[in-house]
Amino acid sequence: MSQKLCAVLVAGSYACGAACSLILTCSALQLSFHGSNTIDHFFCEFSSLLSLSCSDPHISSLLLFVFATFSGVSTLLIILTSYMFILVTILKMPSARVRHKTFSTCASHLTAISIFHVTILFLYCVPNSKNSRHMVNVASVFYTVVIPMLNPLIYSLRNKDVKDTVSKVLGSKVSSF
Repeated sequence: MSQKLCAVLVAGSYACGAACSLILTCSALQLSFHGSNTIDHFFCEFSSLLSLSCSDPHISSLLLFVFATFSGVSTLLIILTSYMFILVTILKMPSARVRHKTFSTCASHLTAISIFHVTILFLYCVPNSKNSRHMVNVASVFYTVVIPMLNPLIYSLRNKDVKDTVSKVLGSKVSSF
């Protein structure tokens, strides 16, 4: 990839993110709020703010769903497409040892990315209802606390010392993660 194409993609993603944020902010400013101003949530997010609205938040909810789904699915597709190109390149490598090491690295990255994106899609694309609030709270904690703690663990599983320790604890040979 050329530097110019990279700069255009980065600028485009920033512009798209800014436009989506501005549209969602403007839609939230159109809502009215009365009474309780306590958000029963792990952190303040847009769907929690919509649940406090006294006016009809249908348009804002629809905008959030469309933007979150488009953003989440498109970034996941771009990442998976790049991994398909990486996979083809790996399969062309002549050395089995290098292929194994590269697959191990890619598996760690793909695991971290998959956990992150599945949680994001669940968190922002689930319909907002009173029954799902508890599940959204759990997903929010998972997204903000658990995933950042899992990343070092996922990436350290590539380390030979960690593999040896895990295999001793489990009593079996851990081949690759």
